[in-house]
Amino acid sequence: MSTTTLLHPASAPGTDLPVTLCYLNGAYTALREAKISVMDRGFIFGDGVYEVVPVYAGEPFRFAQHMARLDRSLGELRIANPLTHAEWREIAQKLVVDFAGEAGTDTPPDQLIYIQVTRGVAMRDHAMTSGVTPTIFVMTNLMKPVPAAQRVTGVACVTADDFRWEKAHIKSTSLLGAVFSRQISADVGALETVMFRDGYLSEAAASNVWVVKDGCVLGSPKDHLVLEGVRYGLIEALCRNAGLGFELRRISRAEVFAADELLLSSATKEILPITLLDGLAIGSGQPGPVYAQLYAGYQHAKKAPAA
Repeated sequence: MSTTTLLHPASAPGTDLPVTLCYLNGAYTALREAKISVMDRGFIFGDGVYEVVPVYAGEPFRFAQHMARLDRSLGELRIANPLTHAEWREIAQKLVVDFAGEAGTDTPPDQLIYIQVTRGVAMRDHAMTSGVTPTIFVMTNLMKPVPAAQRVTGVACVTADDFRWEKAHIKSTSLLGAVFSRQISADVGALETVMFRDGYLSEAAASNVWVVKDGCVLGSPKDHLVLEGVRYGLIEALCRNAGLGFELRRISRAEVFAADELLLSSATKEILPITLLDGLAIGSGQPGPVYAQLYAGYQHAKKAPAA
């Protein structure tokens, strides 16, 4: 593996891309210098998968769970994982440490490690090309914390029919459906789009959705219609520690609007309360006690030793 000296991690002259270090196909290089073939199937077809791993105080959070999901997604695409979990961690750790060094800090800032694997470079053919080498790409970015005001007041979201494909359990780089669904909320100044399929809750454009009713946290089933967020297992554990019920089942649209509390979860949002949905107040219209318990538990989990 080779290394490239970094410039300061700010926008380079003439480009909006930062010049932080990234990893591409066995070599470390400045992000703005990283190049792939235009015949890469990730570029042509979106034929690849990705993971986004939050990093707190220099430590990737729930890294083993992210690796397990990466394995599942790659398996669905019939792509063998090109690296071991230990090799993925080594790459991630180097990028995290180098980012801190170039930022001039002793302690690595909170970051998001982005991992992407595509099938590789081949002549254009819809069928899954065999015998090609997967393209491996890893980068890191600063994590933008949720504004404190949103945690105090909660956020507004809107609903939409889930028009995406029926393999949502794969964390695919083919994200045009997510782009369209997220734009629905962006167009009206809302934070997220909560989606329903045949009248039942699936998920949001880039988040899982949780319904709180009578002290129980309800979530959509782990099936092909929902991407199982890494926070699924975490929230179940947080509920158990807080003495809250936890259940995965089909949840009707009426139950969502009748919720005592409604929550979003994702790597970037952690846990965030929805207090307004389609202009209607959820519960009291303010973040509730279950959100407070789960958010506090989440902050504690971030400080715990890595599993």
